[in-house]
Amino acid sequence: MINTAMILAAGKGTRMRAAASDPPKPLTEIAGRSLLMRMIDRLEPAGIETIIVNVHHKAAQIEAALSVYQGPCRIVISDERDALLETGGGVKKALPLLGDAPFLVANGDVLWHEAKAPKGGAIKALSEAFERDTMQALLLMTPRETASGYDGQGDYHIDAKGRLTRRAPDAAAPYVFAGVQILTAGLFTDAPNGGFSLNKIYDKAAQARRLFGHRLDGQWMHVGTPEGKAQAEALLQQS
Repeated sequence: MINTAMILAAGKGTRMRAAASDPPKPLTEIAGRSLLMRMIDRLEPAGIETIIVNVHHKAAQIEAALSVYQGPCRIVISDERDALLETGGGVKKALPLLGDAPFLVANGDVLWHEAKAPKGGAIKALSEAFERDTMQALLLMTPRETASGYDGQGDYHIDAKGRLTRRAPDAAAPYVFAGVQILTAGLFTDAPNGGFSLNKIYDKAAQARRLFGHRLDGQWMHVGTPEGKAQAEALLQQS
């Protein structure tokens, strides 16, 4: 089982069109609870013991929100105040905290509803699906046609064995990356210094035929825009 996770909470969330006085995106409240705490709620029952949270934009506000956490997980801050390192650079900086075993990485702004969640939910199911001998990366995926608040062209195709293939330029794909993944530290060998996207890591795993996808059993909600946020709140009120 995976017992260490990282929440990516350093981004500026510019698509939310936030005012200067608004909280950072991970602290955006959906139906009365912040996205950050909702993600921690997902990690706790899945066997996660340590949660690394990176901070940059409005870092003090995120640290303050985490300081009152009294749950079972150990929270560790990865400080990126000096430079925004993007998703890949943020994970690479945190590798000494994450350790050598496979670890989970979650975006700080993802949200989904599980109507019939098994014990531990989608996070535990993802962990149980990870096979160290064949996988370097396992991404949580959701069907594009059912994703709330999403108007993109999708990200990947999934074959019969679960391997992922990135969509071709100017073409659509049936699955969207749901913002949660399990990664291995070895993927970051020879990764560039400074800021870079995790897409480089996915492509490296794909070239080795070791990039896989796991389908989310639930309703995924994209809350990257004010419109997506409104749709998510409406769906949660209905559930």
